[in-house]
Amino acid sequence: MLIEIGGTYDLEVVKKTDFGMFLDAGDLGEILLPTKHTPADLGPGDIVEVFLYLDSEDRPIATTQVPKAEVGEFAYLEVKENTPIGAFLDWGLDKDVLAPFAEQHRPMVVGKSYLVFLYLDNQDRITATSKIDKYVSNDPEHGFYAQQAVELIIANSTEMGFKAIVDQSHWGLLYNDDVDQRLSFGQTIEGYVKHVRADGKIDLSLKSGQQIRDDYSQIIEDYLHDHEGFAPVHDKSPPEQISELFGMSKGQFKKAIGGLYKQQLITIAKDGIRLV
Repeated sequence: MLIEIGGTYDLEVVKKTDFGMFLDAGDLGEILLPTKHTPADLGPGDIVEVFLYLDSEDRPIATTQVPKAEVGEFAYLEVKENTPIGAFLDWGLDKDVLAPFAEQHRPMVVGKSYLVFLYLDNQDRITATSKIDKYVSNDPEHGFYAQQAVELIIANSTEMGFKAIVDQSHWGLLYNDDVDQRLSFGQTIEGYVKHVRADGKIDLSLKSGQQIRDDYSQIIEDYLHDHEGFAPVHDKSPPEQISELFGMSKGQFKKAIGGLYKQQLITIAKDGIRLV
């Protein structure tokens, strides 16, 4: 197993000292886990999960603290301090992570949070950048598929909806019509791939296909209950009539009433649909 700075690993304790435990980190050698981050019952031969980074003197060091992101990941981090070399961001460890001035999309302000990507600089120091576009892939051969559950990071808004980073790798789009809750910049939320276009671009949804169908079915059932069990539309009705009545497309309507019919909740006739 290749062990690198900026990742989390299960490492073996090889030596105990007054100031901590030394862990076997393969090609990186023995790395110190300081006493303050060492579980009380840990000893030589035990395995411990740690995150590896460089200390203030650029020496590899381990911690049992859990960072908000690892190298190669995006995160929404708060600025704790501005210095002559850049802004330091809180990422969950004792030592804050640096966003150099050259890696700031716009000047960072203490107390505000920014969506950043973590990478290793040429000296293996973990570094943050808010210039994230170059780290989000546009490769159309991505392997995502419709109805796949994914993790989304809300990146920004457009006239059409919200751009989101899908599973820490690709851009996707949440259309306004598919958003029924307040979304915040930098928010991490579970979502679904709604559709993969021919050019590989990813359309997203906050609900699975089944959840959407259930919502449409409920809309139809509610209408029927409120209108004496009858709606003057069916699977042959014009799309405009269906949209005006239920606010959904004809395809969505047909799938919904098909499900209701299979559950024997409605009947479908030439003049419309009826509750059973």
